[in-house]
Amino acid sequence: MDFLQHELVHILESLRRFELTPWKMVGLLGSVMFTSRWFVQLYFTRKLKRVVMPLSFWWLSVIGSALLLSYFIFGKNDSVGILSNFFPAFVSVYNLIVHMREVKRRDLVESEV
Repeated sequence: MDFLQHELVHILESLRRFELTPWKMVGLLGSVMFTSRWFVQLYFTRKLKRVVMPLSFWWLSVIGSALLLSYFIFGKNDSVGILSNFFPAFVSVYNLIVHMREVKRRDLVESEV
């Protein structure tokens, strides 16, 4: 029980000393954007009654990852945060490229018809 009380005091002390810096604002904005993509995905899946990953999901992923990477590289210098956000950024950019190629291919096919 002493351990839990000590941890609770530590958490409350950290919250009391919380300081909102510009880099923390970047990190928090990135976190909000990265998390909001799941609400977008849920909305479209419910609306269309099938699993959907809309284009906005990937844009929110790229922007959220870029902001979080910026925070972890420049604001915090945290290697764990950098590694945990680099791969999702890479996958999101890849999916955007695939989507743009598909749209271009469809437009080309439609213009030939």
